[in-house]
Amino acid sequence: MQIDITHRPGNSAAKVSLESGESITAEGGAMIAMSGHVQVETTTHKKDSGSILGALKRLVTGESLFLNHFTPNAGPGEVYFGTALSGDMMQYDLNGPGIMVQGGSYVASAPSVDMDIQWQGLGKTFFSGESMFLIRLSGQGPVILNSFGAIYPIEVNGDYIVDTGHIVAFEETLNYEISKAGGSWLSSILGGEGLVCKFRGQGTVWCQSHNAGSFGAALGPMLKARG
Repeated sequence: MQIDITHRPGNSAAKVSLESGESITAEGGAMIAMSGHVQVETTTHKKDSGSILGALKRLVTGESLFLNHFTPNAGPGEVYFGTALSGDMMQYDLNGPGIMVQGGSYVASAPSVDMDIQWQGLGKTFFSGESMFLIRLSGQGPVILNSFGAIYPIEVNGDYIVDTGHIVAFEETLNYEISKAGGSWLSSILGGEGLVCKFRGQGTVWCQSHNAGSFGAALGPMLKARG
């Protein structure tokens, strides 16, 4: 499997080249184009398996109910994947600790990568209270993630604070807690920062340059109702 990400960082697309019989699993609706002899199988989980429970668990993170599995069966083939929002994409090769991914940032992965949903508990309500679930990716193999705007890594060694709306993913070697940005809830709200994620330990956090929630709030008043 060869992954090439083009047109970075504003309008990225991922070209995945596959050998005959080789597969890649992707979020429903992520495919842009593919070779004519690529076969597509749709399940609620891993290829040749799945359950409604697994699909419903993904649904609470904002992901699609189904996953698509692309396999060229008559020679090598290719599949192109894109982003839901204008932004960047990245490849991460799992080979050790897993990574935690915000809902909406998962694009595709090798069939050898396992996907699960983790409940963060009421004390760790994530992304400004909009979700209490994260996607956990583990196992071995490449993963493709997307972001809103540019994506960039931050190496954490100790303590680091990131606005929750700008987090794409982080290595599970990091501990974290959700907290107010300012000294009080009033100053956090008035300052426009709201909630932040305080990471502790050693590992990588991947951030996106834009915040989808802030973008929606700014765009909403400009939209005219139909009729």
